[in-house]
Amino acid sequence: MEQRPPEVVLAVEAALERNAREPLLMDLRGLSDATDWFLIASGDSDTHSRAIADNILERLRASGYRPAGVEGKSAATWILLDYITLVVHVFLPRVRDYYELERLWGDAPALAVE
Repeated sequence: MEQRPPEVVLAVEAALERNAREPLLMDLRGLSDATDWFLIASGDSDTHSRAIADNILERLRASGYRPAGVEGKSAATWILLDYITLVVHVFLPRVRDYYELERLWGDAPALAVE
């Protein structure tokens, strides 16, 4: 199994701790100059999406990782956490379905989230 960077492992664990729906990790190395990894997940409501994002922020901050940017937390329909090499997207299901990031980055390997 391929070694994932520690911030990616922590983000996945933090999302799962808050019961993120349909989490998907995408390996964008060699496909994107913007980032190496996408973690895409859904929340059942704006409150649930914020809880997922907040837990990821807290867990990564406790391990010394600071986001370069955080967008969308107030509306919580699409929350983006930018850690440069990792970008986390937490969507409401209807917004995730609309933007279809998984399809847009269809060349990227989708990896198991456990």
